[in-house]
Amino acid sequence: MTSPSTARRALVTGGSGDLGGAICARLAAAGFDVIVHANGNLARAQAVVDAIGAAGGRAEAVAFDVADGDATRAAIDVLLQRGPVQVVVNNAGVHDDAPMAGMSDAQWKRVVDVSLHGFFHVTQPLLLPMARTRWGRVVSVSSVAAVTGNRGQTNYAAAKAGLHGATMSLAREMATRGITANVVAPGVIAGRMAADAFPPEMIRQVVPAGRAGTPEEVAAVVAFLCSDDAAYVNGQVIGVNGGMA
Repeated sequence: MTSPSTARRALVTGGSGDLGGAICARLAAAGFDVIVHANGNLARAQAVVDAIGAAGGRAEAVAFDVADGDATRAAIDVLLQRGPVQVVVNNAGVHDDAPMAGMSDAQWKRVVDVSLHGFFHVTQPLLLPMARTRWGRVVSVSSVAAVTGNRGQTNYAAAKAGLHGATMSLAREMATRGITANVVAPGVIAGRMAADAFPPEMIRQVVPAGRAGTPEEVAAVVAFLCSDDAAYVNGQVIGVNGGMA
C-alpha cells in the first residue's frame, strides 16, 4: 500500500452509489486517498468514507452536480488547492428511459448532461495539474448499451458512446505525459438500479453467463486500470458484461 506521504489522490464521481462505492473501496485498499463524490446527498458519500476509514483507508466526501460546469469547476479548484488529483473515475450517470419517439427534450438533455458533459466538466480542469506530475489515470464508466444499443435508452447509449470517442482522443493527447484514458463498459450489474429493470429470468435470457455481475467485479477492472501495471493500456473500451458483447 502507498504510504500516506506519497499517496495519489483519486476522485470517483457518483462514488456514493453501489458501483461507485465499490470502486472507492477498491481504490482505497490499493492505497489511494479517495475523494468520494455525490450529486447532492453528501450523507451517502460520507457513509462510503466512513466504511473506508473503518477498513483502514483514507477518504473524504464532496458533493456537486457534474452537469453544472460552474459548480464543478469551483469544487475542483478547491480540491486542487491541496495538490493534483492523479486519478479520476467518471462514474456519475443517470437513466431517464423512454422510446425515442416519446422522449422529451428534457429527458435527452439531462442524461447527456450528466454522463457526457459531466465527463468534460470534471476531467478537463484536472488534466494540466495531472500532466505536471507525469502520471495519471482517467477511467470512465460506460455501459454495454453504448456498444450494442438498448430499447428505450437512446439518450443513455448516446451519452455513454460519446465517452468512447472522447476517451480514445484523450488517450492520444495525454500519452506522452504518462496519463492513460480508458473506458470500462459494464453489462447488467447487481444493485438498486438493476433490481427493477432486470428480473432474474430476463438476466438468464440476455446474459450468456446467466447472472448479473457484481460491483466488485467492475471495481477490480477499474482498479487495475488505475494501477502502475496498466501503464501500457490506453484508449481501450473494456467490457465487463458476462459475454453480452
